[in-house]
Amino acid sequence: MIFLNIRKIGLYLLTCLVIFSFVSCKKKSNKVIIKGEISNLETPYIIATHFSADSIVIDTIKTNPKGSFRYETKIDTLSTFALYFNDYQSSTVVFADKNDKISLNGDANLSDLIVVKGNEINEDLSTFKKENEALIKQRFEIINNYQSENNRKNGVLSANEKVAKINSLNHELMQRAETFIQANPEKIASAILINEFFRDTENPQSLERVLGYLKGKALEWPPVSDLKIYTQELKESAEGAYMPYFQLTDINDKTIRSTDFASKYLVMSFLSATGSESRETVQVLKKEFEKVNKDSVQFLSIYIDSDIYPITTIGNDSLPWIAVAEKRSWASDIVRSYHIPFVPYNILISPGGKIQIRNIAASQISSTIAKKGKSGS
Repeated sequence: MIFLNIRKIGLYLLTCLVIFSFVSCKKKSNKVIIKGEISNLETPYIIATHFSADSIVIDTIKTNPKGSFRYETKIDTLSTFALYFNDYQSSTVVFADKNDKISLNGDANLSDLIVVKGNEINEDLSTFKKENEALIKQRFEIINNYQSENNRKNGVLSANEKVAKINSLNHELMQRAETFIQANPEKIASAILINEFFRDTENPQSLERVLGYLKGKALEWPPVSDLKIYTQELKESAEGAYMPYFQLTDINDKTIRSTDFASKYLVMSFLSATGSESRETVQVLKKEFEKVNKDSVQFLSIYIDSDIYPITTIGNDSLPWIAVAEKRSWASDIVRSYHIPFVPYNILISPGGKIQIRNIAASQISSTIAKKGKSGS
């Protein structure tokens, strides 16, 4: 699947628990065959995962020196298989129903462009990838060939240029995905492209718009119901919406509620206790904190590390404001209700309790509050 990362693969696999078969089969066998040839394999095996009933199945598929493989298993319904190459360094997704014979061909180092054939869903997605191969390859090269030095002596893009170029390519691919969806509203591939390109948008209107194109079996595909629920959650945490209620326990075991910050600006920062970007953000936040009026502005930092608990390094940050260590990390209610896609991530709440700016740069907090204070917004 295009631009698939591990987190999205997990999402695809979880949705398969409720996927029903959309293709009638004349044969009684539930066997599915997945075979192909993948170049640039550094390991003599591929890891395959899929859901069966309420369990995840993990298989190791042996490959020959040419990267050829053959995998057989039994399934009861349309299922999503995630194939991992080179010890999880890259991956692709295959959709298979019982009795399907699926074939793959491509490069493990360019897994976004692996061609999958064998049923309508895979072939529709492969067609989309083929039609947009140049854009996909260009995006891949920028991400993977970028050097950390911010210079252009050897044609290397700076960090800002890299981000701008990737955003531009992503925007163009989103437009092309929307064109495909409009032209193919009944295809399940359209629903998959919506999940891939529009799910992580900050704009719920975009996601709602493309979901409105779907018809027939695409609209009935179970993950689409999840996307509709997700759209509503996005609306509830979008700019202009009232801040969702929360109740937390800070590092001093004091209960913190969203209502405690009424009539004041609130800067919510979601951080990692170990990430270097979060460390840098904390230092910038401290400088911004010194510039604001403490009577009208409050800060709240929420640490959501997934690998470490209890988080013992918060004290090293010496925050002069309220800090919370979320035990449930990315599974916590506040992460879901505020739609936090990554860390560090800052949100500015108005004195009236509305979300004013999502993903505001830490360095712009004091100046933004000063401007809004003058304008009365």
